[in-house]
Amino acid sequence: MATVLTPDICVIGAGSGGLSVAAAVAAFGVPVVLIEKGKMGGDCLNYGCVPSKALLAAAKHAVASRKLSPFGLRASAPEIDFAKVRAHVRGVIAAVAPNDSTERFTGLGVHVIEGAARFKDAGTVAVGDFDIKARRFVIATGSSPAAPEIPGLPESGYLTNETIFDLARLPEHLVILGAGPVGLEMAQAFRRLGSAVTVLEAQVPLAKEDAECAAILLDQLKREGIVIRSGVKVTKLGRADGRIQAVIHGTDGEETIEGSDLLVATGRRANVEGLSLEAAGIKYEPRGIVVNRKLRTTNRKVYAIGDVAGLGQFTHLANYHASIVARNALFRLPTKASARAIPRVTFTEPELAHVGMTEVEARAYRRSIRVLRWPYHENDRAQAERETRGHIKVVTSKTGRILGATIVGTHAGELIGTWTLAISQWMNIRAMASLVTPYPTLAEVGKRAAITYFSPSLTSPKVRRVISFLRRFG
Repeated sequence: MATVLTPDICVIGAGSGGLSVAAAVAAFGVPVVLIEKGKMGGDCLNYGCVPSKALLAAAKHAVASRKLSPFGLRASAPEIDFAKVRAHVRGVIAAVAPNDSTERFTGLGVHVIEGAARFKDAGTVAVGDFDIKARRFVIATGSSPAAPEIPGLPESGYLTNETIFDLARLPEHLVILGAGPVGLEMAQAFRRLGSAVTVLEAQVPLAKEDAECAAILLDQLKREGIVIRSGVKVTKLGRADGRIQAVIHGTDGEETIEGSDLLVATGRRANVEGLSLEAAGIKYEPRGIVVNRKLRTTNRKVYAIGDVAGLGQFTHLANYHASIVARNALFRLPTKASARAIPRVTFTEPELAHVGMTEVEARAYRRSIRVLRWPYHENDRAQAERETRGHIKVVTSKTGRILGATIVGTHAGELIGTWTLAISQWMNIRAMASLVTPYPTLAEVGKRAAITYFSPSLTSPKVRRVISFLRRFG
């Protein structure tokens, strides 16, 4: 007979969102059960953010010698030891893992159970020898790579973000399906480590991003020798003599792309299989579990957060969702989730960061907007660092309300935080123009863009008449 547990909160999934909920609840001394059937830390720690950024860091150092000449320095090209690169990636995961471990969360007062959870009814979850009857449940099971329906794909031995970091050898020619952030990050990383790389995209690369800013990144990738084929449909996949063969159809007709390895980065699917959501009266769709703005499902006792809720696939979004649920579940505060100020970053070089509305979205939303820009090459720190490619693009209302910002260039992911705060607090561009930034820093790029909002007033006859009048008083 199953042992019955009656915690206040039961969290299903120990990825970023689930861990954040469990830690927050336990901090208030509230009984909480955390269930995980796989690895603690979820996709972000084990297969996503952490290993990918570690690999990108190694790749960045691999090409550092190419940038030394303008500084009057010489260096020989590095020798790539891919086994040690893989060891570096694993070492970074191992360094972060204790923060997400069973031992740490047990020490925080969380009852961690290993196993696959499923709903028995609207108020009971079964896992192993336990039946859990909680006051509230939080589903935080994340997402998994989605494989497109292409003939021959299942037999091709393809890679995903869950397997590519286990490669024991450097791919000779990596073919990537999908030109989104994941596909392009891996394209640049492996190209810089020595692989030939071809990216195949059925639509437009980085389709969700501002086209003007994305073009700068895509141009850099092409300069590095990455072949990006957009508007092509992969009609068949297979292997011959141990090599991948991708049959594609585009404007030039049909052709075959051959490579040594295949990475599928065409999207993700919500992890709902095996949860028996129907037994709990929880509605879900192909994109994920249906939730309201408080992140409640169609079962009022159950919340869903992060990737599985279908509202976005970012670790920081899952953590934000966790804070919303904690406030709702513990304090009954009427807190609602908003996607208005959720940033996103493609961690290539240059980085591409965005928050709020793009120019296209803003024009569809409002009749009149202002678009402000400032280039990196007009920034003294960027000149000193020889990192002058890129610019910031800020979208405001006619009255100066900040609607969105996109940055393409070095450290864009760090710089977007200020604009995220501005949008979340409904700030006017005047606040950013009056901000005092240390000199010389890249942050001045944003301030200078903000100041351009007032450029039309410099030639305004009305303003000049006011100044002329005031000059009479000394």
